[in-house]
Amino acid sequence: MTYFKELRRKDRAIDSSEAIGILERSDFGILCTCDGNYPYGVPVNYVYKDRAIYIHSASQGHKIENIKKNSKVSFVVVSKCEVLPQEFSTRYESVVVFGKAEILQGEDAIEPLREIVGKYSPDWAEQAEKIIEQYLKEVCMIRINIQHIQGKARR
Repeated sequence: MTYFKELRRKDRAIDSSEAIGILERSDFGILCTCDGNYPYGVPVNYVYKDRAIYIHSASQGHKIENIKKNSKVSFVVVSKCEVLPQEFSTRYESVVVFGKAEILQGEDAIEPLREIVGKYSPDWAEQAEKIIEQYLKEVCMIRINIQHIQGKARR
């Protein structure tokens, strides 16, 4: 028995390598956590590397509390979205990731923080090193170890 359901619209399914390409080139996603009562989705910047997703975060807050209670998460990315009013439809590419999240702090967070800087602020790497050092005790990184990935598209 699998925990992950098959896509209903198999005609829109894309393979995992294409889904990873969408993860690599997209700018933001929605992290979905649950404390056992209500799901919580929050838009975040992230970086994909070595079959994991890394998200920068404050060390405290709703998503961190939820992850400590329940490490199972999902992560959603939508790109190339274009509403087609005359067709009552939308063009898009999307990826849904299921995985287990872990919180990285201190020295374990430094390299993923550098990866985030490399993606979003590549010209500021030297300045970022000082900021990472200054705020390292106040921030963390969330690593999602991917267990299942599925993508679909309407092009």
